[in-house]
Amino acid sequence: MKFTKPSLTIQRQIEKLEGRGMSVPDKGKADHYLQHISYYRLRAYWLPFEVPAQVDGEHKFADGTSLDDAISLYVFDRQLRLLVMDAIERVEVSLRGAWAYRLAIQYGPHGYLDPALYARSDQFARALNSLLDEIDWSKDTFIKHYKTKYDDPEHPPIWMISEIMSLGQLSKWYSNLKARADRQAVAKVYGLDEKVLASCAHHLTYVRNICAHHGRLWNKQFTVTMKVPNAPSSLRLAMNPHTERRLYNTLAMLGYLMGIVAPTSDWRQRLRELVASCDHAKLDAMGFPDNWLTLPAWKPPATAIANNGGA
Repeated sequence: MKFTKPSLTIQRQIEKLEGRGMSVPDKGKADHYLQHISYYRLRAYWLPFEVPAQVDGEHKFADGTSLDDAISLYVFDRQLRLLVMDAIERVEVSLRGAWAYRLAIQYGPHGYLDPALYARSDQFARALNSLLDEIDWSKDTFIKHYKTKYDDPEHPPIWMISEIMSLGQLSKWYSNLKARADRQAVAKVYGLDEKVLASCAHHLTYVRNICAHHGRLWNKQFTVTMKVPNAPSSLRLAMNPHTERRLYNTLAMLGYLMGIVAPTSDWRQRLRELVASCDHAKLDAMGFPDNWLTLPAWKPPATAIANNGGA
């Protein structure tokens, strides 16, 4: 089939939306968003408002649909990505430290370079080559200092290289550790089984990449999922085993981990407020169970309730 769709000016884009039944109450606002976000990117956020098209016809919009509805959903998704990235950043920093500490104490500053520590020699070789490239490219002062001052061992100690390692790299180094005791020692920091933590790190790498590339998150169906843990019970009860490919379980895991790595953070409260702020962000599209707010993991702390007069 030959592609025949023409390029449209912003004015023609607005006319096309109106012709399909969408209200555009503020033309100046519409011009701004279409200019700075683009018709094609916004299209993902007005899809939920479309009704089935006639055969070979254009999709129409449900009665009462406004461009403002799609924009509010876009803004919600952007705020959601920022909130998720905030949590993943803190978890990533913590995981770097826990991994580096275990190997440094158990095997010494440069023990991480011993191939015998890893289950798959081919995976270790690829991971090491990737890491060495990062070291060569690094402009960080501490890496430059090590290269200038030391030549034996050639490469920096683990607590330095962990600082230039991506979450994706860290996930591979951790999951390839041969000794379950090493993997479990890191996972114990978070009250998780090592298989769950390895699965979680891999999944969060995938989610982080979606966020970093400004991808749609709110109703995304994930291809890389994570294990639903049996313990701790608070996390198991918070998760939804029926929607493993949706965002909710990611949020439940991040909420649990934030309680460990940043116990004074109001991250969960900010998530509750964000979810309540946008009626168009349907909870079922994100995998939320109907009773999620009644689950202990999502209830605000007693101190927060007291400070709000019990409201």
